[in-house]
Amino acid sequence: MSESEAALLSRMWEQHMRAPFPPHMRGREIHGEDMVLLDADIAGCVVSTLSGPLDEKRRKVLLLCLAAIEKVLPSIDDEDGASEYYEHLRDMAALAVELGNADAR
Repeated sequence: MSESEAALLSRMWEQHMRAPFPPHMRGREIHGEDMVLLDADIAGCVVSTLSGPLDEKRRKVLLLCLAAIEKVLPSIDDEDGASEYYEHLRDMAALAVELGNADAR
């Protein structure tokens, strides 16, 4: 993991922690995806990435979450900044995957 990518992911995580979860997304499913669970799964994998290389299980979870978030993003409305919140979550997941791929080399 390069220092600049790790630092970027760390800054993104700090921003995410300050962002309020969009209230209307609680208990909501979009295309069969639980929006709270998607947030929690990605967050857990990002925290793990910041602590060190992802194990294979978390890497698979992160890849599944990345596919899921790409699927639901077009259907997320902009109420309470939800689309921006989930775009940021997607960007963190993509960077964590990228960092995990770099660690695997």
